[in-house]
Amino acid sequence: MRVGCPKEIKNHEYRVGLTPGAVREYVAHGHEVIVQTGAGAGIGADDNAYRAAGATIAKTAEEVFTRADMIVKVKEPQPNEWVQLREGQILYTYLHLAPDPAQTKGLLDSGVTAVAYETVTDDRGGLPLLAPMSEVAGRLSIQAGATALQKANGGRGVLLGGVPGVLPGKVTVIGGGVVGLHAAKMAAGLGADVTILDRSIPRLRQLDDIFNGRVHTRYSTVEALEEECFSADIVVGAVLIPGAAAPKLVSREMLSGMKKGAVLVDVAIDQGGCFETSHATTHADPTYEVDGIIHYCVANMPGAVPVTSAHALNNATLHYGLQLADKGIKAILDDQHLRNGLNVHKGRITNRAVAEALGYEMAEPKTVLAAA
Repeated sequence: MRVGCPKEIKNHEYRVGLTPGAVREYVAHGHEVIVQTGAGAGIGADDNAYRAAGATIAKTAEEVFTRADMIVKVKEPQPNEWVQLREGQILYTYLHLAPDPAQTKGLLDSGVTAVAYETVTDDRGGLPLLAPMSEVAGRLSIQAGATALQKANGGRGVLLGGVPGVLPGKVTVIGGGVVGLHAAKMAAGLGADVTILDRSIPRLRQLDDIFNGRVHTRYSTVEALEEECFSADIVVGAVLIPGAAAPKLVSREMLSGMKKGAVLVDVAIDQGGCFETSHATTHADPTYEVDGIIHYCVANMPGAVPVTSAHALNNATLHYGLQLADKGIKAILDDQHLRNGLNVHKGRITNRAVAEALGYEMAEPKTVLAAA
């Protein structure tokens, strides 16, 4: 199969869909790999590194899209990319379709077969291709929040770890999944007073064991959410419903009860955000203020640390990517976890959460794949 990797074009996105090491694996499996010139510049991998790994270098993205049978990316295709996709081609990348009707229509019109990293599953019920970027985003959320909290950046002027004689800053993490766990680790490591809210008692027990009392755990009710947000210096939104739009857990009305200059970090912004006042921002202009509260809502947070995140992502995506390259559509038909990752196929939505969020009729993946 011809596997193509175009350069990412989203604002300040420096990651790459295939590292040179991943290219070597595809080549070892007998596949031809086409990489757009400069695609790996953000991680310090030049064209020669890709040539040494066995790739062919394409001068333009158009050449990659035209020649490749499978496109491997990081972020969702932009408008000038989805118009280059075609029926019979496989797209393998993050999609986050539920809050993005325009992209969804573009993919449907193209006829492409689109597998979304964020909905591929594993035997333990996890999301193995989302997990590494959730780990990165969770840790970055505290770095970003602490920076935004500085007075010169519009924040309250609180040092998260405090100093002897002065209380530390307070961090509230909404959601105890992968993002929440790693946000809490970073915040606790800096010496902050940390509380994690979640609605799973077993998960709260697990988190309590992990942190051995260094982090508070609290069952998430409306009252608990308000109390924790009102007392926090940083609130991290770390809620995920796989494939679906994120629930709006912090309303605009609640902002009036928060400390002026407190920071909201919405890690769920790729799925529409879990704060009512959230809208996507970029690394070029990451924050804005609403009712005295600083909002950090960068939609590609891991893109800020591309060397770490691109390699972590490739480690996770390589296994399923090789299956797709080796077997094509049959890989999706044969593997339940890849079928869960299938979001679009030949003009049909094949993921229930996406279909329900956007008002489409869902097509059963096995049925449409078998028909093909």
